[in-house]
Amino acid sequence: MSAPSHRLKIAVVAGEPSGDQLGFKLMRALRDAAGEVEFLGVGGEAMAAEGLISLFPLADVAVMGLVPVLRRLPTLIDRIRRCAAAIVAARPDALVIIDSPDFTHRVARRARRALPGLPVIDYVSPSVWAWRPGRARAMRAYVDCVLALLPFEPEAHARLGGPRCVYVGHPLVERLSELRPNETEARRREAPPPLVLALPGSRRSVIGRLMADFGAAIAAAERDAGPFEVALPTLPHVEDVVRQHAARWPQPPRIVVGEAEKFAAFRSARAALAASGTVTLELAAAGVPMVGAYKVSPLETLLRPLITLPFSVLLPNLALGEAAIPEFLQQDCQPERLAAALAALTRDGPARSAQLAALARLDQRMRLADGRAPSVHAAAAVLETIASKRGA
Repeated sequence: MSAPSHRLKIAVVAGEPSGDQLGFKLMRALRDAAGEVEFLGVGGEAMAAEGLISLFPLADVAVMGLVPVLRRLPTLIDRIRRCAAAIVAARPDALVIIDSPDFTHRVARRARRALPGLPVIDYVSPSVWAWRPGRARAMRAYVDCVLALLPFEPEAHARLGGPRCVYVGHPLVERLSELRPNETEARRREAPPPLVLALPGSRRSVIGRLMADFGAAIAAAERDAGPFEVALPTLPHVEDVVRQHAARWPQPPRIVVGEAEKFAAFRSARAALAASGTVTLELAAAGVPMVGAYKVSPLETLLRPLITLPFSVLLPNLALGEAAIPEFLQQDCQPERLAAALAALTRDGPARSAQLAALARLDQRMRLADGRAPSVHAAAAVLETIASKRGA
């Protein structure tokens, strides 16, 4: 797409660190495609390094979970109002909201009411295919285009009556070199004892619900398949709770902290036991067969009728359109069942071969045909939406 004839002003609003990472790459790609661009909005350190002066610190709105949100509600309401007012005053050529829908969508709705002609692009689709599907149709009132990270999401929005949705690629596509093993690491995957990963999530509540089951499952799998080397990658903000729970395992794992150490473990791992989440896509990209598990709180169980997943909660399964990876949820998340599925993946055989073949199919499905980075595709979609809105 050719660069616009005037200098663009684009509002970019992120609500958490992962959005900051997507945002800075998008800002860079927009400048590459359109020349000099003026940015305003909300972001973190990465977006600041690209020239964004955030309206307020990202930490003001980077809140997850019902109770933390309620505690910070007055601050969140104030920041929503401040952000929307600043966008309306600036009258940008477009507004890009990035993930964090409880914050960013409220900003978008306010801005769109005041500026009906404002193009609004939502980078990262809410999980309308799994939770409150009516949101898809509701988004049409204030979102012109959704930039999807998962290949099945455009079809989901079309089926649910949502806005235009374009698959721009997952950011993991840009990090495959960090996830794929070299020759030494590939040999380690085949050498005894097998390196098995335990990944109980990054939220304290989920870790607390899964750690005991994961420890018991790994111990049972070792009785069936022989001894493992067990590594547990985690993040600094939950390292303390992970270590507390891991100390109670029959055989405490080797705990590694930080993303670089996590990816290094992925490159040598034979199999993994993982909580449902983005980490399952990371494992899939690394070619690590896995067993998925998840337990929600009793309160969240009461909301189950609102969940509309057809067959899976694991992102790789949803992207593939098939239950290629075994998953055990709620009452099915029992150590004996987890152990049997995990043991089967540590040895050569039909279960391991079938999942490796599925992960290879997923690799092709997640790739973009032209080989361009997701941020480049996202920037092109933003500029197309601006041009389309002007021509309407």
